[in-house]
Amino acid sequence: MKATFSNLQEMPEIQVLEVPQFRLPHASQTKVLEAGLDEAGRGPLAGPVYAAAVILSPFEEKPWPAVIRDSKTLTAFEREKAREWIMENALGWSIASADAQEIDIINILKASHVAMHRAVEALADRRIFPGWLAVDGNRFTPMLSLGHTCFIKGDGRFANIAAASILAKTERDAYMIRIHEEFPEFNWAQNKGYSTPDHLAAIRKHGYTDHHRRTFSPVKFLL
Repeated sequence: MKATFSNLQEMPEIQVLEVPQFRLPHASQTKVLEAGLDEAGRGPLAGPVYAAAVILSPFEEKPWPAVIRDSKTLTAFEREKAREWIMENALGWSIASADAQEIDIINILKASHVAMHRAVEALADRRIFPGWLAVDGNRFTPMLSLGHTCFIKGDGRFANIAAASILAKTERDAYMIRIHEEFPEFNWAQNKGYSTPDHLAAIRKHGYTDHHRRTFSPVKFLL
């Protein structure tokens, strides 16, 4: 039987965190169609930065599970179940990225904003047009003719931003697992490109790949 949110606790072979029943507000703006924006992967030494945009219905129209919250507070299993729900039930969603070469050229902050812009543009490609953006963090490069509000720790305040954090995180993790098959010596399936001791040791031994961010201090000083 396919697992559902109601029966997670009935599956003893999978360890699931206790999920609070409190549900975040679906958006910061209620009079316009608002997309939540968040990114994943600003800190790693390798791999792209991902961003997602998500538009949710008000809770009264389509209730969302309490597991739609900051992706960092969820187990991998919970994130995958939340991802399924978002993709099946959100009014609109999209995922985009900026690769390591772009990060090295324009810097990680600007690349994060580029990925976010691409996610919003992908919504438009699907004929979904938000009227406002709710952005996780304290800085954002404005988009023409589309207003935004930045929220520090927004993924813990609004469900649309939390949903975006879940999609960005799960998509990036899946990408790092795929490229691990080509470069298993870096153990990206486990460390996801972060500066773990095994990753740093592998860079010292094998050098860098096209997936590495060569402007990041640990990489450029190890070579």
